[in-house]
Amino acid sequence: MSPVPPRTRRRSLTSAPVRTARRLGEIRRAQLVTTYGVGAMIAVDNESFLVRGIDSWDISEAPFVPEPRLARQLGVSGFRLPPAPDPDRAKDGVRAVRFPEWYSCPNCRALQPFRKFNSPAGKAECSTCQEDLVPSRFVMACANGHLEDFPYWKWVHRGTQRAEPGGCGGELTFRADGSTASLRSVLVSCSCRADEVSMEGSFRRQALKELGIRCGGRRPWLKEAPAEHCQEPPRTLHRGSSSVWFPIMHSALSIPPWSEGLTKIAAQLYDKLKDEDAASIRAYLRIEKTLEHHPAYSPDEIVALMERWREEDATAAEPTEEVDGDGPHARLYRDEYRSLSESYPEQDDASDQDFVCEPPGTSIQPLTEAYGLGQVMLVKRLREVRALQSFTRVDEPSPADTSLRRAPIALAKHNWLPAIEVSGEGVFVRLDTDRLRAWEQQSGPVARARRIRENHTKLLHERAGSSGKPVPSSSATPRYVLLHTLAHVLINEWSLDGGYPAAALRERLYADDEMAGLLIYTATSDSAGSLGGIVAQGEPARLDATLRAALHRAGWCSNDPLCMESEASGADSLNLAACHACVLLPETSCENNNILLDRATLVGTPDGLMSGFF
Repeated sequence: MSPVPPRTRRRSLTSAPVRTARRLGEIRRAQLVTTYGVGAMIAVDNESFLVRGIDSWDISEAPFVPEPRLARQLGVSGFRLPPAPDPDRAKDGVRAVRFPEWYSCPNCRALQPFRKFNSPAGKAECSTCQEDLVPSRFVMACANGHLEDFPYWKWVHRGTQRAEPGGCGGELTFRADGSTASLRSVLVSCSCRADEVSMEGSFRRQALKELGIRCGGRRPWLKEAPAEHCQEPPRTLHRGSSSVWFPIMHSALSIPPWSEGLTKIAAQLYDKLKDEDAASIRAYLRIEKTLEHHPAYSPDEIVALMERWREEDATAAEPTEEVDGDGPHARLYRDEYRSLSESYPEQDDASDQDFVCEPPGTSIQPLTEAYGLGQVMLVKRLREVRALQSFTRVDEPSPADTSLRRAPIALAKHNWLPAIEVSGEGVFVRLDTDRLRAWEQQSGPVARARRIRENHTKLLHERAGSSGKPVPSSSATPRYVLLHTLAHVLINEWSLDGGYPAAALRERLYADDEMAGLLIYTATSDSAGSLGGIVAQGEPARLDATLRAALHRAGWCSNDPLCMESEASGADSLNLAACHACVLLPETSCENNNILLDRATLVGTPDGLMSGFF
């Protein structure tokens, strides 16, 4: 995506003619799903843009990303890579809109909508001072996902009869005197009054509501979207704050049989041929010579499989969001858990094999006796598809929180979602079931997990509010907290021994009454995902050394005794003994936003009231 500054707020960032447009920068396709997805703001030089909804994307040539299991779970027919712009054909690809609309000039200090600066074509420049304009540092958002410019007029004129824009006939100015690092030094004034008003206090949760400012229900990332009625109190946020955009993503591993053979071939063609009859499908396979290198399969098998999928799609309901304590999409996880527990060796012709999972070459019996590990599998090859379903603002989403209000990425429901695919490797570890059940029934683990679960349940009820959606049960069981914390200490240790940065590794937890395992795998889409470093860490001798070192580190934190003796820690008090000095990870590595963690589940408490699993 190559942004070009629009003259009006409804033009695209790559609008034609591209050859004469000023190129400001580019972002990768993966970032349009993970970092700068629909509804997110992008700062490019001295300008700011908002990525538009997928209904404005040109996907005519966007590659199809097959993953039938995830597609059915999300209620869509398939996934697409975000389209790339084509300068030679003046194709836009992904569109964007200027946001915030309010800018200021650092020289004359004028604060007003961008269009009033009368900037020269293709430039964000003050026509009076010829200085580069600066987009508003502050925006207004609500938990329903609505987004608007900060109401500077009402903030400056609060307590007067001139609170509406232009009501006094004056002009706003914006300056930061630099006297302090706080909002007290950020000053806004109007020419109609002598007193300047600082931005201090604007970030209080009820600050805007107390001034009578309500959410306008705007969705500027959706073209021609009508304003919605919204009773959610708006909040002031920094334009570059992570709270402005939290992606809601779902992922699935490509596992047998969907990752190989006939199913994989059909999945790659299904989106293109799903509306064709049997004769047309056979003709396409013959003309494109699709099965030329797959003589074991016949066109009739492809047709039969596609017809079965069509019947399943016709009877499929809306996206399934299970509320049973083990999170949404539990079926996906259970299928993966079974596949990871079985051996799928590399085939002779493995050029298109997406899943290779084998046990280590030596016995893990010493690990079972010393650490209670029930199984270790080396996942030498895997493929993961990550899809962007929606996003939230203000409140960070939780995988188990199906009641959270989500903002749409399109004005109308589409049968596809943007997605990326990641190839890599990993290690799957399963705990010994008998030893785990004996430990998780002890009073110590139960009491500490109950403390986290009560706080989590309270948060889930607060977020559900009056939405009418069912409130999910908390996943904070002793088993989940143990597996989650173990995954974190292993990632931290492997980032030191395996040569990977912690942000390049990712966890996937399998925890319910029937599952007790974790997968740690490479999470990058570049060459770092297939260097073999993680698989090597899964060999029993190396894993023994890793666990010994990780548990030794977990036994003491530089913030102890405060960390270990904490009654509640972390965001919304959803952790116990867990902080940035011991077990917390980069956001990209943790699937549950660094919550539901407790180091004591591994090593116990110093007072002996709770014994750790290890």
